[in-house]
Amino acid sequence: MKTQTIVVRNPGTLEQIAELAIASSDDVAAAVARARKAQTIWQATAFSERAKLLYRLRDLLIDEQDKLADILTAETGRPRAEAYGNELFYLCDAIGVWAKKSAEYLKPETIRAHFLLMKTKKVVSTYVPRGVIGIISPWNFPLTLTLGEALPAVMAGNAVVVKPSELTPLSALFGTEIMAKAGFPENLFQVVVGRGETGEALIDHADMIAFTGSVETGKHVMHRAAERLIPVSLELGGKDPMIVLKDADLERAAGACVWGALMNCGQACTSVERVYVEAPVYEPFVDRIVARVRAIRQGASADEVEVGCLTSEEQLKKIESQVNEAVGRGAKALTGGRRNPNFKGFYYEPTVLVDVDPNMGVMREETFGPVIPIMKVKDAEEALRLANDSRYGLSASILSRREFADSRLAERLEVGAVCINDSLVNFIIPDAPMSGTKNSGFGTRHGAEGIRKYCLQKTIVTHRFGPREEKPWYPTSAKKSAQIRHLLGLLCRSGWRNKLRAFRSLVSS
Repeated sequence: MKTQTIVVRNPGTLEQIAELAIASSDDVAAAVARARKAQTIWQATAFSERAKLLYRLRDLLIDEQDKLADILTAETGRPRAEAYGNELFYLCDAIGVWAKKSAEYLKPETIRAHFLLMKTKKVVSTYVPRGVIGIISPWNFPLTLTLGEALPAVMAGNAVVVKPSELTPLSALFGTEIMAKAGFPENLFQVVVGRGETGEALIDHADMIAFTGSVETGKHVMHRAAERLIPVSLELGGKDPMIVLKDADLERAAGACVWGALMNCGQACTSVERVYVEAPVYEPFVDRIVARVRAIRQGASADEVEVGCLTSEEQLKKIESQVNEAVGRGAKALTGGRRNPNFKGFYYEPTVLVDVDPNMGVMREETFGPVIPIMKVKDAEEALRLANDSRYGLSASILSRREFADSRLAERLEVGAVCINDSLVNFIIPDAPMSGTKNSGFGTRHGAEGIRKYCLQKTIVTHRFGPREEKPWYPTSAKKSAQIRHLLGLLCRSGWRNKLRAFRSLVSS
């Protein structure tokens, strides 16, 4: 039988850059089996030794940064500066966090039982690795969401098998090479290349699945995982709002908006995709946005270019459809609004839309592209209502100088993370937990919960001292039953008179 393959193309030039064999279901099963053997040895490795390997990995990533940038720019079409700044810089910083804090995050916790009769017990809550973690990752951040997502799982004592997007598998494969070079055990981190069928096979064999991608695929992942009752962590994208209030610093607001919307050509789950601006500052804010967007340089991967191309042709068509539908219903494109005619690949011009309404697809469905739709609102309450009127709930931004009011507004936003006078920064703080709500999924990245999700929380109770026989133990008797009833009254009734009465009854029994 002929081996099936996938062809990897540079989305900026459409040239073929690789052809890779697709992993069959048997291949995936074999990879997980190898990972399981490696994990049993790795689990016994001390946190200090794991951290040493992470630091070695970080040094190698810095040493190999040019090769890595070559791979990232070739398979994504993004500017070279983004490969360094948005992938490598984040990854190196995250390595430092996991190396330093993993042992603390997973430290066994002694629990003091409140129940008097349990004072004779020692209660400890521990974290143990789940085994083999399956990671199914998207194409927008092919290193951050493969190797970067694997690091806390590995530090927790697990092995990892990654199924990267078929559009961008080369960064993940580079990850396997550099992990091996750093000295991690063989088969602890593996990559299986393929399409949906390969991902399904991984769900059928791994002990947990961490998935980042669309809502529809996330539901399918969860349904298949439910057949085996294995845990899942799902980040399913967003339609993140930005609220610009009338007292905002408009220059900072415009800068945060343009970068938050156009970084990685708008291909980030936390991209700014809806902007609500209070009426008194609507026009000057829009003027600033248009000026900044028109100054954006788009083109092939190079240090002097801000925005590259889209990675997926399917995504390009989706953006065209949303923008065309909006313009057909009365919206205006003040700049952009079309494919960039100067390039062969999947380039869509950075676009600013005004006169949009809440019912347009560009305001309701995830765009995942370089489009900034801006809507005028009368006040903060209307902005809040519109921001919350979404099936997504990943993150949001507020631009205003009123710190206390901003915090109160942030608490009312139905999202997992909020930036005040900033954008996107929530994702690049590995110390802080980040999660979504609604159709943006569940499961936490970063912080203590970002590594604990890869563990089974186990409670160990040890009897330390006290009677050789416990009251509830067999055999039963009328005397034991009476004593238990009186003890219940002594410990659980309200009021000292009732407790005294129960105590006397217990003593007399």
